[in-house]
Amino acid sequence: MSLTSYIFGILAALATLGVVIEMLRRRRLRERHAIWWLMSGLAALIIGIFPGALTWAADLVGVEVPTNLVFFVSIAVLVLVCIQHSAELTDLENETRTLAEVTALQDVRIRRLEATSWSAEGR
Repeated sequence: MSLTSYIFGILAALATLGVVIEMLRRRRLRERHAIWWLMSGLAALIIGIFPGALTWAADLVGVEVPTNLVFFVSIAVLVLVCIQHSAELTDLENETRTLAEVTALQDVRIRRLEATSWSAEGR
């Protein structure tokens, strides 16, 4: 590994962590969403600082090419993020449907009350 790629890996990991932390600080990202990105950034930083850790981890799980382990873990993290977002989207859809139903029922009640009120005034 060349010195340039070594430094680039560390800087990229630090930049990722910096962006996530700044988004958390500005409340543009919630903690439950940031956890996957923080874990990924920390893993990238550890691998950037200690490149032998990737080779060790690949040997540990039986992967011949360490880069393949990076791709696999990256895809796994993205799948977990997608599953998390799908679950939250489902919750939001259910909440939206419930709110629409409550609003429709309240609208019906208001119309009935107005109709009753206008009928009483017209007598």
